[in-house]
Amino acid sequence: MDIFIRSASSISPQKTFGHSSFLSEFVIHEGNRLKCIEPEYKNFIDAKLIRRMSRIIKMGVASAIQCLKDGAIEIPDAIITGTAYGCLEDTGVFLTKMVEQKEELLTPTAFIQSTHNTVAAQIALMLHCHHYNNTFVHRGFSFESALLDAIMMMKDNAASNVLVGGVDEITDASQKILSRFGLYKNENISNENLYSAKSKGTIAGEGAAFFLLSNQLSENNLAKLDGLKTFYKPSDNQEIENQILSFLEEESININDIDLIITGRNGDERNDEIYETLAGSLFHGIEQINFKYFCGEYPTAIDFALYLGANIIKVNKLPESLFNAETKNKDFKKILIYNHYLGIHHSLLLISAC
Repeated sequence: MDIFIRSASSISPQKTFGHSSFLSEFVIHEGNRLKCIEPEYKNFIDAKLIRRMSRIIKMGVASAIQCLKDGAIEIPDAIITGTAYGCLEDTGVFLTKMVEQKEELLTPTAFIQSTHNTVAAQIALMLHCHHYNNTFVHRGFSFESALLDAIMMMKDNAASNVLVGGVDEITDASQKILSRFGLYKNENISNENLYSAKSKGTIAGEGAAFFLLSNQLSENNLAKLDGLKTFYKPSDNQEIENQILSFLEEESININDIDLIITGRNGDERNDEIYETLAGSLFHGIEQINFKYFCGEYPTAIDFALYLGANIIKVNKLPESLFNAETKNKDFKKILIYNHYLGIHHSLLLISAC
């Protein structure tokens, strides 16, 4: 069974939401944190509900509603999301009040809204959708797990249209905590020169991206989702190459059949070592682009790469804001996405023209 990406919607640090031109402008962010450019939520969500929603919930709901609208589907057969951090803002509010109020007279709202499945639940409540609803919280594999669940449902003929999304946010508190582990750069930097600054750490990111998967062929489809593979803590670079070759063999294609590779380089010299190695070996001679200077680094960032790749296939050209977009007139029929998070969670996605 073929699985197609009917529509895709993304709220990110770039102007990706509600803009007809595909990443025609690159938005520069100064500092080691990229914050999402958010839409006017009242156009998608009732004002009474907005007041009770934290930022990540509004981002997720608006992105999902826009995705369904673009796909001309009112009620999906399933809603599946992936998130590593959940609703950090509400979690922080609840924990702060616990300390300040000495665990007395606590209002339950912040706690209820802090659970990881809140975004998927809010979407279902707004749509009055009583179908399958699930959220995966698997660190760097959270979005991939949601995508895999959707693929299995569709191949088992349990669903024809599935709404799949990935959501994660960064807050002041979470950035301070993660900075202690050396994840982010300490020097002054912007996403514009992320890859020229060879040093330890990257820039924090966030985003919400939703995809409507369908088993129906349509001229409106963005791309076809051919395959997904994840692997955990590979022992060395050779194992990574073997995993990639094995994945391509399972999909009955050769590495030379790939027209474009989207990699998860994030500007951290340790993180990017494997991408540089592959660029000189297995990926040599194939056009390669990066995506994390658009959205920053976060556990579900591969959802932005999928959004980017699906749109590249649909319009059959690289976005104007891409720094190394040298082959704008090339045919992009097959795109391989390779990303890893902290060198632990490695993911491969293969998409192609319908």
